[in-house]
Amino acid sequence: MNLVDLVALLREAAPVMLTGAGYTLMFAVASMIGGLAIGFPVALMRIAPWALVRLPASFYVSVMRGTPLLVQIFVIYYGLPSVGIEFTPVAAGVLALSLNSGAYLSESLRGAIRAVSERQWRASFSLGLGYWQTLHHVIMPQALRIAVPSMSNTLISLIKDTSLVSVIALTELMLATKEVIAVTFQPLPLYIAAACIYWVLSLFFEAIQRRAERRLNRAHAAR
Repeated sequence: MNLVDLVALLREAAPVMLTGAGYTLMFAVASMIGGLAIGFPVALMRIAPWALVRLPASFYVSVMRGTPLLVQIFVIYYGLPSVGIEFTPVAAGVLALSLNSGAYLSESLRGAIRAVSERQWRASFSLGLGYWQTLHHVIMPQALRIAVPSMSNTLISLIKDTSLVSVIALTELMLATKEVIAVTFQPLPLYIAAACIYWVLSLFFEAIQRRAERRLNRAHAAR
């Protein structure tokens, strides 16, 4: 394929692939929000001093980290209807990605909270602050600064993980690319183009990560 044909192919494929990229971004952001909404309370449960609170959270994290995301998608979309629980492809995809990322985000937060010196807890308790007050006002501001890089890695991975939801016929970048390939019979340049789009989206979120790190570091330095 010469350069002129390649440009013509990409121009023809661009509307479909960019629409798919838009859906990919939408699914990733929705799953990021869902993952954070799940991961934060799970992290708190994992560090709680009560075993009855820790055990369910530990079980959830173990299951989500110990099974492939693709299997989780199949269980939610194809398996749950057999017991009367049905989801649309969009809901199933976002739920699976949220549950999976929530487990990893909870571990990032838990590790960051554990990284804050034990003396901070003791000092807060000596000042009369309770457990939740200490966690909210003293521990979490420091833990978030520590957790941002590892949490960002998990969130950036969501951009790539969205490609797996194409197996349940959910329109996103990878499925859009496959549809164009089925018409043009040019897999190599189109898959490379898709990879470049995933890369650009990842660079965008990496820039957000760096900005968040700078803001948190400035806030910490100002204390």
